[in-house]
Amino acid sequence: MPIIDKDEDIKRILEESKTVAVVGISPKPEKPSYFVSEVVKRYGFKMYFINPIYAGQEILGEKVLSSFEEIPEEIDIVDVFRNPSAIPEIAKEAKKKGFKTFWFQPGTVNEEVVKELSEEGYNVVVDRCMKIECIRLLEGKK
Repeated sequence: MPIIDKDEDIKRILEESKTVAVVGISPKPEKPSYFVSEVVKRYGFKMYFINPIYAGQEILGEKVLSSFEEIPEEIDIVDVFRNPSAIPEIAKEAKKKGFKTFWFQPGTVNEEVVKELSEEGYNVVVDRCMKIECIRLLEGKK
C-alpha cells in the first residue's frame, strides 16, 4: 500500500475505522495528544490510550494502558504522538498486536518506518493531524 495522501482515501479509512490506539497520550489539555484525542473521540471512535507513565489513570474518561497488549480488540488506527526516534519500537509492538493504519501526526514522522510499513502493506498516513482530517472529511458525522 502506498502512503495514503488523497482525501478520498483518508476519508474512507476514517469512515471504515472504529478503534484508535493513541500512543503518547498526555493528561495535559494543552498537549496535542490530549486535544486531538478529545476531538477524534467525538466522532464515535473507540479510543485506547497508551502511555506507560500514566498507565492506570483516566484521561478523557478512558483508562490509560501501558502497552498494545492490553487492548482487548482489534485496532484500526495507531495514532502516534511520540518523537520519531521512538517510532521503530512502537511500530514493532503495533505489528505484534495487529492494526490496519499507522497514522503519523505532524512532527512524528520516521522515514524508515514509513517505508517499512508501506512495503509491508499497511496503510500509512504521514504528517497529517487526525483531528483536522476528521473535522475536514467527516463533518456532520459526530
